[in-house]
Amino acid sequence: MVEKNISLTKIGKEKLQTELEDLKKNKRSQVIDRIRRAKDYGDLSENAEYEDARNEQSFIEGRIQEIEYVLKYADVVENARSGNIVNLGSEVEVMIEGDKESYEVVGSAESDPSSGRLSSESPIGRVLLGAKVGDEVVAETPSGKLKIKILKVK
Repeated sequence: MVEKNISLTKIGKEKLQTELEDLKKNKRSQVIDRIRRAKDYGDLSENAEYEDARNEQSFIEGRIQEIEYVLKYADVVENARSGNIVNLGSEVEVMIEGDKESYEVVGSAESDPSSGRLSSESPIGRVLLGAKVGDEVVAETPSGKLKIKILKVK
């Protein structure tokens, strides 16, 4: 699981609350119906539908526990909107090795690098926090050092 004192943006907390509600009200009952139907097929030892439904149920229950834990220990951080300093919740435009990139710096519980939501605990996220427009920072990543210039902070 995650450690206590989890930093979340307000939007991140709202998304987790919405996901939790959907899991509890919709997904949970849907998988129970699938299990019930699969039991009607007979022999459970050779019933792939039953096994698949039980695996999905385990995933859903685990995700519910994880979200409840995160929400219980969530520390909602409001972006100070300082204009030129990177904080949790800031949208940042940077130049990395000649490529322009945009990220939103978020807590680890809501990070999704493929969507541009970068964890504040990642190598890049850590060096961005507290940096100002115009600063050049260096991130130590598993694939080597990356030079990053902060172009814009929203």
